[in-house]
Amino acid sequence: MYDIIIAGGGPAGATLARLAGNRYRVLLLEKRTFETDMKFTGQKSCGGLLDPDAQRMLAGFGLGIPKSVLVSPQLFAVRTIDIKSGIERYYQRHYINIDRNEFDKWLGSIIPSRVDIINGCLYRSYEEKDEYVSVKFRQDGREHEEKARLLVGADGAFSRVRRQCFGELNAPRLYISIQEWFRVNNAKGFYGAIFDDDITDFYSWTIPKEDEIILGSALVPGHDVLDRFELLKEKLKKYGFCFENSIKKNGAYLYRPVRSSQISIARGRTALVGEAAGFISPSSAEGMSYAFKSSLALARALEQGIDDYLPRYMENIAPLKRNILLKNLKSPAMYNGLLRKMAMGSGLLSIDIFE
Repeated sequence: MYDIIIAGGGPAGATLARLAGNRYRVLLLEKRTFETDMKFTGQKSCGGLLDPDAQRMLAGFGLGIPKSVLVSPQLFAVRTIDIKSGIERYYQRHYINIDRNEFDKWLGSIIPSRVDIINGCLYRSYEEKDEYVSVKFRQDGREHEEKARLLVGADGAFSRVRRQCFGELNAPRLYISIQEWFRVNNAKGFYGAIFDDDITDFYSWTIPKEDEIILGSALVPGHDVLDRFELLKEKLKKYGFCFENSIKKNGAYLYRPVRSSQISIARGRTALVGEAAGFISPSSAEGMSYAFKSSLALARALEQGIDDYLPRYMENIAPLKRNILLKNLKSPAMYNGLLRKMAMGSGLLSIDIFE
């Protein structure tokens, strides 16, 4: 029997496996294989940017990103567009531009060798017993079952583990993230943040990647989701974007916690980390730093044992919950049209771009 089974091998799950793997017997379940061309078969619907908070966490772990993970260009400014007001500003901010699948593959490669990893499998369900939890998953068309003292859900937004554990209780607001890749000749080296209430009450983005550009949007679910995404492409034409040579498109669910009470971290022999717990920025949808921080919080709680870890995990996670609260207090300045127009119109903290 394992000590810990982790469902999900993204940044949260891989980090927890790395931190806890030398202390406990750990099994990591991941639906991707990383053995084929993930660019077209299993790519995460993620922009692939590491913001300063995520960079700080990697520094704290003593990790340096290998060259194979990086993609050009590296980004030093955000091009912010408010379509309704017609105001456009640039703000200085440094992001590390990465290939998300290569990044996840690298995080998996530094997990201790004693951790058992099963790729290409699909987590199905769990059943809690008095002394353990029984976890079922599917691989190569066959059903499998393993036991552990603790199950950790690190399976992202719309987490199956979370839904089985908590149902719809206090679930964060759910969005649909759509991203489409386009071939371009000369994409500008800016991360684009686009606001338009006709498209979404959240935001949309553009990210250059080598000779491609990603257009993405976090959309309120509805029958007209694809229509709104097409409208976004049409509106951005007047800002110099050309979305003609489409390569691929994907989508995923995205959480947006509008209250700290929507963070759910554990029940019985089940714990949650990363976006599965609801840890993602409600102002920017950045989730990488939260994945690292929540996994570190759980790993530290487990250092003194599994059976009584929960009070320590709750204490360790408290600063992250306060951070979600502060981000929600910040959100009106970004997502209220009048306040955003006033802030951008003032030009405060913006930078000049020299053509």
